[in-house]
Amino acid sequence: MNILVLGGCGIQGRTTLYDLALDPKITRIICADIRFDDLDQIRPFTDMRKISTVPLDARDKTALVNLYNEADMVIDLLPKDFKQYVYEAALETGRNVVNTNYAHDIFDLDRRAKDAGIAIMPECGLDPGIDLVIYGDARRRFDTLTLINSYCGGFPEKTACTNPLNYKLSWIWRGVLSATKRSGRIIRDGRVVDVPGERQHDPEFIHSVDFPGLGTLEAVPNGDAVHFTDLLGVTETIRETGRYSLRWPGWSDFWRPMKALGFLDEEPVEGFDCRITPFDFLDKFLGPKLAYRDDEKDLTAMINVFEGLMDGKPTRLTSTMLIERDLETGIMAMSKGVGYTAAIVARMIASGEITEKGVLSPLVHIPVDRFMAELKDRGIRIEEKTTVLD
Repeated sequence: MNILVLGGCGIQGRTTLYDLALDPKITRIICADIRFDDLDQIRPFTDMRKISTVPLDARDKTALVNLYNEADMVIDLLPKDFKQYVYEAALETGRNVVNTNYAHDIFDLDRRAKDAGIAIMPECGLDPGIDLVIYGDARRRFDTLTLINSYCGGFPEKTACTNPLNYKLSWIWRGVLSATKRSGRIIRDGRVVDVPGERQHDPEFIHSVDFPGLGTLEAVPNGDAVHFTDLLGVTETIRETGRYSLRWPGWSDFWRPMKALGFLDEEPVEGFDCRITPFDFLDKFLGPKLAYRDDEKDLTAMINVFEGLMDGKPTRLTSTMLIERDLETGIMAMSKGVGYTAAIVARMIASGEITEKGVLSPLVHIPVDRFMAELKDRGIRIEEKTTVLD
């Protein structure tokens, strides 16, 4: 089996390469990226004999198609700006694709993917990804769902909180900045509420949650929760739902005035000799200051809470997951959640364990028990607690 990994030298991509290289059924892994220096970070503990590197500009259709034709399966870990190139090459070559991007705008490709006889599985990382598999499992177990709240975030362990933000980078800083102004939709008291990106950190939209072993975390609305209840077919019975980023307390108190002052604006500031936006400045200036040291751990915490009727009884189901960085290899907790998930599901498709064609979803198409067993084999455990409500 030959696997093509687009963006294989990124922080998530390197973890995917490491995981794929452990599989004896995979004979070749093609790592396509623009530079390869960072592969040295996994070289000491990865079977690099399986990995070949190919420089790639993903906008070059001919080069992309040629690489697809060398592979049995494609894992796309490029920035979302490249996804249209990725999908078009897949449709032309008849190659299945897994990626971690949101799928809100690609369902129109479903008919074309079916006609091409391929599977396109987006939203296949940590969040979205693992959480959606849990969503789909809960939907099958409950008679009726009235509440779905999903929380996920990556942040430093307490001893690594050495800056005023209590935050360090386990993924692309520019992506973090973009997420701090992402609009969302939630449901409160059965009513859909739009959360504009500029108001995401307002007190009326944030709240605290207690995470076992960590204590109090801050929950910030981030993303369209109603989109997923629509896909599950349960929006009519939902009285409360939201998707929230988790951070140490104080995150919103920092970003609320920063956004009000325009520090995330993307219009150039006048008076400079070159084009500089506040957003670009924060990206280039703050990003390098937020790196983890080799002896510091990042944590990835996830909570999913469901309420409704199960076997005719009012019930709450709570699932929790905590991933820690492996200091021996340096693999980050966040990249385990993303990279392992993409690698697991890609193998399921390539091996024929997932047979459906079209634009697929982790909500429906990933075998839950097998997927959870694969995560457990990699040290990622989902703990569940079921409570019958009065």
